[in-house]
Amino acid sequence: MTKKMRAIVKAKAGPGLEMVEADIPQISSREVLIKIKATSICGTDVHIYNWDQWAQGRIKPPLRIGHEFCGHVVAAGRDIRNFKEGDFVTSDSHIPDGTCPVCRQGQSHICANLEILGVDRTGCFADYIALPEISLWRNDPNLDPAQASIQDPMGNAVYTMLVEPVAGRSVVVFGDGPTGLGAVGIAKAAGASRVFHVGKYPTRLEIGRRMGADVSLNISEPGTDVVKTILEATGGWGVDVVAEMTGSQRAIDEGFAVLRKGGRFSVFGIPPTPVTLDLNKALVFKGARVYGINGRILWETWYQMAGLLQSGRLDFSPIITHRIPFDDWHKGFELMTARDRQAAKIVMFP
Repeated sequence: MTKKMRAIVKAKAGPGLEMVEADIPQISSREVLIKIKATSICGTDVHIYNWDQWAQGRIKPPLRIGHEFCGHVVAAGRDIRNFKEGDFVTSDSHIPDGTCPVCRQGQSHICANLEILGVDRTGCFADYIALPEISLWRNDPNLDPAQASIQDPMGNAVYTMLVEPVAGRSVVVFGDGPTGLGAVGIAKAAGASRVFHVGKYPTRLEIGRRMGADVSLNISEPGTDVVKTILEATGGWGVDVVAEMTGSQRAIDEGFAVLRKGGRFSVFGIPPTPVTLDLNKALVFKGARVYGINGRILWETWYQMAGLLQSGRLDFSPIITHRIPFDDWHKGFELMTARDRQAAKIVMFP
């Protein structure tokens, strides 16, 4: 094994990234060394690339970024118990300490001392990465590496959709980004009776239909009335489940407007600024149940996702619009920042 590798880093404050030569990580007794097989670009990576307000307040250069990947274990520390050389693995990007009061109450996905891969600690945009055993997931060896690499964001969609059962329920997904597209497919795979999908990019809405959407609503088309259409389609009652994946004030308002009394609202989208809400109308008098979605339940969400993938009812491949060499990372970020949003998930292969 050579002692050097390629890595994509935010070397300094400001827009852009750099590919550099870096040392292959040395592992501790409780870590494994993973050779990356595939790694995908997330919206968070784009925020860091653009150096927007969020990135300026959170990221401390120099930092190797990236948090979605799969790969094979090539070395294991002496205290590793459950993983060995050759295992095909992925990591949850939320790395808990396992000892804080939050973790000890079964909520390690929102650990009080949480570190996020590629944000708070060294990321996976490289040929190799070293990680603690607590964050690892063993993949089905037959799983397509491209699909294996996007399980972290698709896990957000699983948690959003399956925080309560959806079998036999009507569902609306607001958002046509990758997690929104994943939520559509998960709802359908889990037995939802009818899935409405609301977005604004034709290419992505078409992917949503391939993922199983029964009704697509494009808010960029003149005359589209989301609330009227969904209420008419549900006999005026509204849907059982709303998945809000955009962080848009409009989507939040429309989501509560189409939620039936006693329905469930899952909030995954992150608004860029504070939102307003008529608490009485939206929640109190409606008797709505609202879930804030952060990360993935460790490890319940991963078992749910693995089961759906192995069943054949769920297939993430339509969401993967581009597969490119790692050295073409510039092209990947250009596609991710294009105004027409032709790309959904872009997977890079080192």
